[in-house]
Amino acid sequence: MGGHSEALLEHCTHQLLGLDRDAAALPHATDRLQKYAPRFQLKHRSYLDMVAAAAELGWHEVDGILLDLGFSSVQVATPVRGFSFQLDGPLDMRYDCASGDTAADWLNAARESEIVQVLLAYGEEPQSRAIARAIGAERPIHTTKQLSELVERVKGAGSRRAKIHPATRTFQAIRMFVNDELGILKKALPQAIRLLRTGGRLAVISFHSVEDRVVKRFFQEASRNCICPPEKLLCDCGHVATVKRVTRKPIRAQSREIARNPRSRSARLRVVEAL
Repeated sequence: MGGHSEALLEHCTHQLLGLDRDAAALPHATDRLQKYAPRFQLKHRSYLDMVAAAAELGWHEVDGILLDLGFSSVQVATPVRGFSFQLDGPLDMRYDCASGDTAADWLNAARESEIVQVLLAYGEEPQSRAIARAIGAERPIHTTKQLSELVERVKGAGSRRAKIHPATRTFQAIRMFVNDELGILKKALPQAIRLLRTGGRLAVISFHSVEDRVVKRFFQEASRNCICPPEKLLCDCGHVATVKRVTRKPIRAQSREIARNPRSRSARLRVVEAL
């Protein structure tokens, strides 16, 4: 919605390029940033296209890149988008509503074993097998309410008293799979490093352990001059560090920020600087 872009434009004199897979977000961001025109441009693109999008502006290196992973509060609060397990709507979950299969398309066609793998890999859901069996028995599933209630039944009454909603991990996993979030992140991180000028910084905000783990491991490897296995006595990998880590541990929101913005509670910020 342009919040991070607004802060960046307010605190520096740079030009800014904003990319978003959700076309619906761009008009809101444009209105919010209008006072900084013409220092910004917004494009309906995935951040996987950052190199090409920057080249269209004649930019072949940049001073900074911020990746804000996951979905927005507005997307969750819009029932028709299908992201929320608390609001009833069509089971869509796509960031770009003009392309790809919906969550319902995939869920109603997938093998139960595939659903188990997705719930484990993207949501770390401990009851993935039971949930997949229940989905297979109840299909077709077309709405968020239908899926949410199914997961609640599988996980039992006690799960409703937990700190997080019983369907949280299931919805997270399906959303990430449908939008190929981890695949795009893994491909985009090396691109971002190549696009940075020497001394430029890449900052990534993630919101759960699955995507934060990808960022952490990439930053660790990119900051090392050798990635040989520990048991090797002599290095022959030829790997050269391309970044140095600015943050060894993720920066977390403090109590004052969490009070102002509860969704920041799960945010984790990692930063590297290009060598």
